[in-house]
Amino acid sequence: MSQNDPEPAQVAGPAPHSGPPDHPIVDFTFADLTALLQRAVRITAVLGVAIALGLWVRWGWPTAALFAVGGAISVGSIYEWGRLIRVFGARLGGNEAGEGAQRRSGLGTGLVVGLFLVRLILFGVAIYVSLKCFQGSPVALLCGLGLGLAGLVWEAMRVLRG
Repeated sequence: MSQNDPEPAQVAGPAPHSGPPDHPIVDFTFADLTALLQRAVRITAVLGVAIALGLWVRWGWPTAALFAVGGAISVGSIYEWGRLIRVFGARLGGNEAGEGAQRRSGLGTGLVVGLFLVRLILFGVAIYVSLKCFQGSPVALLCGLGLGLAGLVWEAMRVLRG
């Protein structure tokens, strides 16, 4: 081939992606997860206070107190799961946010897991004591405990919608 000869035609590959942009879950990062959990904690706390106040007006303080205990445990649970995710993310994936969080806390994985288990026991004690002391509806306690799941589902739906 001489310099003046035209180049052979190139084989056309698949057409470039011209559809809608990638789904938000594809580019979901550790920072996004941390922000999601923080928003879920905030939503759960705000809903817990608002609903507890409504229950207090309608069914009295014992039922509102049981719901508030359940809501507080939900908030604490989301916070603790986020903490575990940061620690294990740092150990397994080497992500920047997890490593920084672990260095700042100075806690080892075993200690974090141990504290997590201690908090689970404390949550169980709080449930037992609140059921014994407050003569409200146990259903309110269960609804308060489910509030954390509602907050997480709300945030997950926000992420999935884009």
